[in-house]
Amino acid sequence: MDNLTPRKIVEQLDKYIIGQHKAKKAVAIAMRNRWRRQRLSPELRDEVLPKNIIMIGPTGVGKTEIARRLSKLARAPFIKVEASKFTEVGYVGRDVESMIRDLTEISMGMVKTEHTEKVQEKAKVLAEERMLDLLLPFPKTARSGLEEEEREKQRETRERLKIQLREGKLDNRYVDIEVKEKVIPFGVVSNVGLEDLEINLKEMLGNFLPEKSKRKKVKVPEALVIIQQEEANKLIDIDKVTREGIERVEQSGIIFIDEIDKIASRGHAHGPDVSREGVQRDLLPIVEGTTVTTKHGPVKTEHILFIAAGAFHMSKPSDLIPELQGRFPIRVELDALGKEEFVRILTEPYNALIKQYTALLFTEDVSIQFTGDSIEEIADIAARVNEKTENIGARRLHTVLEKLLEDISFEAPEKKNGKLGIDRTYVREKLNDIVKDEDLSRYIL
Repeated sequence: MDNLTPRKIVEQLDKYIIGQHKAKKAVAIAMRNRWRRQRLSPELRDEVLPKNIIMIGPTGVGKTEIARRLSKLARAPFIKVEASKFTEVGYVGRDVESMIRDLTEISMGMVKTEHTEKVQEKAKVLAEERMLDLLLPFPKTARSGLEEEEREKQRETRERLKIQLREGKLDNRYVDIEVKEKVIPFGVVSNVGLEDLEINLKEMLGNFLPEKSKRKKVKVPEALVIIQQEEANKLIDIDKVTREGIERVEQSGIIFIDEIDKIASRGHAHGPDVSREGVQRDLLPIVEGTTVTTKHGPVKTEHILFIAAGAFHMSKPSDLIPELQGRFPIRVELDALGKEEFVRILTEPYNALIKQYTALLFTEDVSIQFTGDSIEEIADIAARVNEKTENIGARRLHTVLEKLLEDISFEAPEKKNGKLGIDRTYVREKLNDIVKDEDLSRYIL
């Protein structure tokens, strides 16, 4: 984070997201303020709260992608939730807290992966030795020990076996290994339709569940992976992982709350608006700062960064309850996307759609090349369909390209070493009839 200045954060976001400079600038400042906060005195640090953000804009303009890419840059735990989910029948207050528990699980996974990677080399060596023990167990003898000559032969044989193991010459051999799994002691039976309950209980109870060992016959490569993972788990300090995981949630976590406009109350609260306001009031303590109990320990939410987003077609941010509005002091409006932006989205980003589809078909030895006028035509069609039907922003490009390349994708395996140029004429032949028929484009594009 030392080198990630706001300008550099925006530059990194520019590699994946076209336009939306105001939103990028806002999240870049919010991220840099976290870095600045860590350099304050402990007394002042606790007083500086994150400046949460509301992004206002139609679907498909990059709201989620900005938040997701930001979390990857900062290597921060990130979760996306939909505010409207909390208005469903059966909603209870703890469901709102579940976003913190889910974020904690993501953080634990990130930290555990990092710690595991540090011990992989040592775990690999230990796994090899355990595998050699399975393939060539030392003979049991009633004597005080093997004679030195016999021991030397064993060592030589073991070294030859180790070389064969590393060269993959033993990959087709099977070995018996013990695999441990968590079990629910009171036995939730799967044939009575309680599979989901069993999975949820295993997730919630985690380390408190007893383990059961069972023998399994697997090929050597699979056994090596299982054994190496077991050895890595023994080498890492799980208490340290837990402490780091919780700290990362509390200091770096990002929660993206989508569709926040769906829980905004309009006018006087009555009917469904009462439910919406109830959800806002349940969200309030989480955003303001509270302590949520998780299976890994208590997690404080004061310094988690919340980024909310919504189209706000039927409502506006001022329709949120005043207390919640106050917790989202930064408001940024994202621009709607048109033909010019679509052309850039198709070609400029690192993960540009044209690059993706070209690479996918190249795996079948089929080379496709889009001319400049074909890309303009695709962008124009996507923009026109958005105007005539529901405006889904850049997501329309996916549907247009899928339809355009449908036949090529289907026939690709039979067209080895095939080359195909896609120009404006080809695009029009494939799509113009659908575009002209508004009802058809509504269902197909």
